Amino acid sequence: MAARGVGLLTRLPLCVQRSPVQRPVHRLLSYPGTVAADLRREEQPAGSAETGSEDRTPKKRFCEVQNERREQAQRTVLIHCPSKISEKRFLKYLSQHGPINNHFFYESFGLYAVVEFHQKESVASLQSVTRTPSLGAEAAIPFRSRYFSLKLKNPSNQTSGQPSVQCSNQSSPASRKLFDLLCCAENVDDQLNTLTKELQLTEENTRLRHLTCSLIEDVAAAYFPDCAIRPFGSSVNSFGKLGCDLDMFLDLDDIGKFSAHKASGNFLMEFQVKNVPSERIASQKILSVIGECLDHFGPGCVGVQKILNARCPLVRFSHQASGFQCDLTTNNRIALRSSELLYIYGALDSRVRALVFTVRCWARAHSLTSSIPGAWITNFSLTIMVIFFLQRRSPPILPTLDYLKTLADAEDKCIIEGHNCTFVRDLNKIKPSGNTETLELLLKEFFEYFGNFAFNKNSINIRQGKEQNKPESSPLHIQNPFETSLNISKNVSQSQLQKFIDLARESAWILHQEDKGHPSPSGNQPWGLAALLLPSVANGVSLAKKKKPASERIKNLLESIKSGPENSTNTNGKRAASPQS
Repeated sequence: MAARGVGLLTRLPLCVQRSPVQRPVHRLLSYPGTVAADLRREEQPAGSAETGSEDRTPKKRFCEVQNERREQAQRTVLIHCPSKISEKRFLKYLSQHGPINNHFFYESFGLYAVVEFHQKESVASLQSVTRTPSLGAEAAIPFRSRYFSLKLKNPSNQTSGQPSVQCSNQSSPASRKLFDLLCCAENVDDQLNTLTKELQLTEENTRLRHLTCSLIEDVAAAYFPDCAIRPFGSSVNSFGKLGCDLDMFLDLDDIGKFSAHKASGNFLMEFQVKNVPSERIASQKILSVIGECLDHFGPGCVGVQKILNARCPLVRFSHQASGFQCDLTTNNRIALRSSELLYIYGALDSRVRALVFTVRCWARAHSLTSSIPGAWITNFSLTIMVIFFLQRRSPPILPTLDYLKTLADAEDKCIIEGHNCTFVRDLNKIKPSGNTETLELLLKEFFEYFGNFAFNKNSINIRQGKEQNKPESSPLHIQNPFETSLNISKNVSQSQLQKFIDLARESAWILHQEDKGHPSPSGNQPWGLAALLLPSVANGVSLAKKKKPASERIKNLLESIKSGPENSTNTNGKRAASPQS
């Protein structure tokens, strides 16, 4: 299931009356990944997170969160259920095998239940009473997994009069709902926070992603008993959106490792192994075999493609039960390290995630990004651009990667394939920023900053947090944080970059016309973020079709506004006036 964009918010009736509305309860996915932390954050008064103030409770490291999630997933089963089922009887039946910590239902080609037991032994107990189905003329391939189908012995007696179970939502909200929520928000800051809450991964969706990786690990473990399948990218870096793909990699580093006390004596024992000419060939051979296993033996794995000649070889498939489009790679530790870095940046200040979600949503609404590979800007590039912009504020909201490296200790040192991937991993060692700028101001000045950025000569570099001369002629150059010789935006064409610049300038202009975060006085027009997500603006002309002269006029108007005493901004995107808007 490819990532879904918000879509162009066209032909939608406007929320013209801003009376108090009954808001749904939003479950936030906290950085440490705990439900308790989610509830504490929900209980904070509205607006408490707008200027980056955070709960000073010690935060867990990325690796701690991921290890907890993996262990949690190993105690969890996935069950395909009848469409009508008694939740009480269902839980009573499963409780015969041990206490249940958590469960939820969702729909994806049928009704499914995700059930987390308190102990792993409960999973083995359930497997011991599970039979291989009889398929009549067809033959079943016996595979002992944690993905089950529940059948009713007497369907007519057990389904009559049963109420439908409550299902957890696993998809992004409809454009209409999102648009209405934005129109009814109190101010632009509230709009950005509302957008983030609506689009971010829920606790249930996060559990389902880790469970899917754990189920794939069960298949790979037939060949590599000590392997691990680890999610990376949007699923774990705190910037994931409901409906995004599930990236995972096969981690074989723990295979063959031994403890020092086991190597005592005069002998050293080694495994007999096959040798191949290179790591790349080894990855291709391993993924080829795992791909065949998923295709032939993996329950729920469909549409398996082995894309082994790509720069990073991978196996792509759909996991039908969860609805995720999955990409499996191996030997991809730099990607996991990048996920951890983004996780840290997202956890340092609540404004970071709100800005990233908003800019990504804005880009998708105007077709600046696409789920199809091509000359478009990627979500990863946009995220790095937001981080870079926040490093350029005065005072900075985010530290540079080089600064995070200076805080690292010996335990944090990390060299992968000759690349220095070292940075501090303990969030509690990083001093929070004293910057108190509002989200409204930051969004406006993000568009101003990149609407006037010298892309023709400068490169974006979050290691040092400053503009540098471009080392190559690509229209957009964003340095890879770890593989510093690579440009993560090398695919972007000049026409797509110019489209981004034009849209950024005009979006800044729209925000400048807003009355300091309040809706337009007439009350019958979309305002703030809602206006930015519309494909048509002033005079009903599409932003994407605006010509360069119009964009230049917007640039001149912005410069005239910025020259005023209330809005003076230097070329580094830093406000010279008070940081409070």
